[in-house]
Amino acid sequence: MEKDRSQLTKTIIISVILLIAVVVTIDLAYIYYQANFNQYALPSFCSVNELVDCDGVARTTESQFFGVPLAYWGLFLYSFITMLLSVDVLKKIPFLKFLEVFKNKFHYIASLGLISFTISMILLCVSLFGIHKICVMCAITYCLNLLIGLVAVRGIEGGFIGAIKQSWLDFVDALKPIPYRVAFIVVMLCAAGFLSWTYTTAIFSPPLKSNRAFGEFLDAKTNKYAVKGNILGSKAEDAMVIKVYSDYMCPMCNVFNMMIHKIVTEFDNVRIEHHSLPLDQKCNPYLRQPFHYGSCDMARYAEAAYRQGKFWEVNSLFFEKKPESEGEIIKLLENSGFGLDMEQLKKDAVDPKIMKQIQDDIKVAVEKDQMGTPAMIINGKFEMGIPRGGYPALKQMVKENGGKPKHKLF
Repeated sequence: MEKDRSQLTKTIIISVILLIAVVVTIDLAYIYYQANFNQYALPSFCSVNELVDCDGVARTTESQFFGVPLAYWGLFLYSFITMLLSVDVLKKIPFLKFLEVFKNKFHYIASLGLISFTISMILLCVSLFGIHKICVMCAITYCLNLLIGLVAVRGIEGGFIGAIKQSWLDFVDALKPIPYRVAFIVVMLCAAGFLSWTYTTAIFSPPLKSNRAFGEFLDAKTNKYAVKGNILGSKAEDAMVIKVYSDYMCPMCNVFNMMIHKIVTEFDNVRIEHHSLPLDQKCNPYLRQPFHYGSCDMARYAEAAYRQGKFWEVNSLFFEKKPESEGEIIKLLENSGFGLDMEQLKKDAVDPKIMKQIQDDIKVAVEKDQMGTPAMIINGKFEMGIPRGGYPALKQMVKENGGKPKHKLF
């Protein structure tokens, strides 16, 4: 009698904790959806600052496992624990008779609570030391996972170790009947197939899909494909020319710069031609308010470096360091080791011909109704921004417009 009363009490307490956990996890799933699938979504209530930022955590690849958002995994966990709580009733239903294999439900629940809390602590470390953001709602579920385990383990001989040991013995015993063993294998194969599909397609995880398309370039601190000189790509007269328009203070222009450097390593007949489109009032007469201050000076010095045959190395250096004033630019180039004639470079940087060249590039873009960066002209057509599919999409675009892929020897 006392044992039944104790189990009833544990069932009620765990049920209440589960209800709270499900509500919190549904909210987490909603935050994940809004952060990744709704471009017009407002910040969630738990995105407070740079550190406490549920939306920011939701937009990282760490918010998923095998392509499935962690919030969905949480809902699965709580659904499974709910089933375990009700197993004594459910196994009396004829077609659910197989649930009789769960002989010691609180042992399973205690084990799941401990395992999920351990995983939660790993995720907390990733949040703190990896992405440097904390999700408050996630932290609440971490505590609830531990609480479920602590309530379930009460009265179990050997505590958590005893619970895990008995759960394992029950699991092994449950697989002894051949029909149950076959059923378990089928379920595992179906689960593996589903997870392979979610991970491969990244249908539920835009951050994972984005990381595959842009990750190599977003995470790079330097341009490993950087070249020297004034020519990027094929030197042939009949080469396919891609005209790139960029701004040195534009974050995605840096990504695009690395992409085009990689493109020429994979195509035989492609050459990149750089054009300046600084969104800086200092040399862009079409801007009505200050924006990307410093990009005009960098454009002038990059064009001046072209006269010394050092354009592309200076171009990549500016994207990497982003000097904010002319003094910083000069100091950076003096210490670059590029062998620049600094006195001549300073004279060329103020040459009216270079300013006219930059403004002519700006005028071409404006005439094409393009005032954003990065942009490119490929086969006479102006393309705004990086293709949504990232580098694979850019590579396909180049191929469709006449790019000839290099044949690699393995």
